[in-house]
Amino acid sequence: MKEKISKNSVEEETTDIENEKSISTRENSEADNDKKSEPASEKTEDSSGDSLSDKPDEQTNDKDAEEAQAEADYEKYKNMKWYVVHTYSGREKKVRDSIERIAKNSGLGDNFGNIIVATEEVAEMKKGKKKVRERKLFPSYIVIQMEMNNDTWNLVENVSGVTHFVGGREKPFPIPKKDVDRILGRMEKKEGIIPEVPFTLGDHVNVVDGPFSEFTGIVDEISPERGKLKVLVSIFGRETPVELDFLQVKPL
Repeated sequence: MKEKISKNSVEEETTDIENEKSISTRENSEADNDKKSEPASEKTEDSSGDSLSDKPDEQTNDKDAEEAQAEADYEKYKNMKWYVVHTYSGREKKVRDSIERIAKNSGLGDNFGNIIVATEEVAEMKKGKKKVRERKLFPSYIVIQMEMNNDTWNLVENVSGVTHFVGGREKPFPIPKKDVDRILGRMEKKEGIIPEVPFTLGDHVNVVDGPFSEFTGIVDEISPERGKLKVLVSIFGRETPVELDFLQVKPL
């Protein structure tokens, strides 16, 4: 009798254990299903692998950096004005470099901003080929952005190659900012290089390029904005107007 009871007890315990395992397995399966049904994270990535949610922060940081730089520039340049300095011919760039070097070494670098040797690119025809060269807009002059005081004035005046400030011996007059902007605009213009025009209406010219090469004629009309001119060329004893590019003719 005792053996029978013991056997029944073991069978009941085994059944209970199996039931507990079944319940545990079902609970784990339900938990996995819940995880699968959760929505995907809102954080996505673009084609480059960068998190899109990070980009607004990067843009904000860039904007903050730009604003900080603009504020720093304003503080640096707010007391500066633009002045014109006359130099010996051909010494413009050397004077600019000397002022920058001496100002830095003397501790006055923060009193100077931009120092400009104004130039532009012009085109000319040489041996049938178009050549581009740099030309000074204002030979023997440089434009300086600086805070004017006795120290900075004396520094510039004593640089080798400088003759004087333009616009007053005792106190130089600054030039308007709009004039500086116009100069900078001409310097930054890279498209439509301006051909140099060494002739005027009525000039006798020689055609150096194109189907009328070696012909001579008289300049009858000039269109600087188009870079064109009309030349009266004698063809079979008759004057014929021919439109040419500035670079296709040279003065006789």
